[in-house]
Amino acid sequence: MKSPLLPELVSFIETLPEPHILCDRQYRVLAANNAYRRSFGVNQVYAGRTCFDISHHFSVPCDQAGETCPLQQSLRSGQRERVLHLHQTPQGEAYVNIELSPIRDAKGDIAYFIEKMEPLAVARGLSDAQGLVGRAPAFKHMLEMVARVAPSEATVLLLGESGTGKELVARAIHDASRRAGKPFVALDCSGLTETLFESELFGHERGAFTGANTRSVGLIEVASGGTLFLDEVGDIPLVMQVKLLRLLETGTYRRVGSAEPHKADIRLVSATHRNLREMVTSSSFRQDLYFRLNTFPVELPALRERSSDIPLLAISLLSRVAADRNLVISEEAIDLLLHYDYPGNVRELRNIIERASLLCDGEAIQPIHLPEEVRSGHAVHANNTAKCASLEELERQTLETRLAHHRGSRKKLATELGISERTLYRKLKRLGE
Repeated sequence: MKSPLLPELVSFIETLPEPHILCDRQYRVLAANNAYRRSFGVNQVYAGRTCFDISHHFSVPCDQAGETCPLQQSLRSGQRERVLHLHQTPQGEAYVNIELSPIRDAKGDIAYFIEKMEPLAVARGLSDAQGLVGRAPAFKHMLEMVARVAPSEATVLLLGESGTGKELVARAIHDASRRAGKPFVALDCSGLTETLFESELFGHERGAFTGANTRSVGLIEVASGGTLFLDEVGDIPLVMQVKLLRLLETGTYRRVGSAEPHKADIRLVSATHRNLREMVTSSSFRQDLYFRLNTFPVELPALRERSSDIPLLAISLLSRVAADRNLVISEEAIDLLLHYDYPGNVRELRNIIERASLLCDGEAIQPIHLPEEVRSGHAVHANNTAKCASLEELERQTLETRLAHHRGSRKKLATELGISERTLYRKLKRLGE
């Protein structure tokens, strides 16, 4: 006998703009709304099938196949549950943010579930030339944190080793936020003097200091309505930490050389590879600023902590750095890549793939095209200064090569390289371009 609630529930989910399904305690889908059918396949039959069959092509429930099952979680907790799943879609595998709500009958027992699905556009499970790439548990956990914090206005601190893709994650947070239509502006704080940092961030008036011949708008103003990303906040001078703290506490700032306050309308995302807790203990970083920045910390896993993603990443990176060539990576080369520990993380893997593609004249990248340290399994670490310099040289050579063959705009080149336009201009300045 059908519940009298059922027609009303089916009618209700049809009014919702996001993809929704209605299912029972046995995982059977009872109805899917128009938004769901548009997102996951108009011509498919959904009613009567199980949610795990539709979403994952599993023959058993998610919790029996290595995935978290929100339905089982909701049965245990009696409450709404949220998870991030990797779903099968007409476009391939894609991460989907799931929010499942239990519906109770007249006796107070859970009878149905309404499940909302929001595709996470910033990440794909399979190779994607634009978004973040990965399927490993550590990567998935990081994405879950991003999915939770992105819609809010909370200040985010990205923590992780150099080369783990902190700027990509910062942009992902921006793209998944309510500020997505406004600017995303990045500032690398490493190597900036106090004067330059203050001028870059707050702007300056004409005559504020020697060489200030015109008034300059700061990045806070450029990013108005959007997101300001401060990379390597651990390198901010102590004097400037006070001014950044004041900005966060009051929401106002002053241009250098001006007494007039301006209202800031930004969402702040910051990042560092340093241990800020230790810096607070050693008095090289302000504790009050640390607490302000650390509202919602997100740990980015090192590549060695998500080694199962290496083949996926290598193929994706190859499609970016050699887009005009039909190159593949041999099984022998993949095997060597899997057994290297990547002190430079994804950035180093990208350099390795780009160098290999330049050395390869055939159709497949072979072990001979990989650097000696990858073939031998001996990673180059930070305490080996001579070899570290060679990595910097490799980055310089790679950039020069891309410049020589690139015919588009600098903005497009920055996108292809996976860095911000500002970072690209800074690197070009070092090269004297």
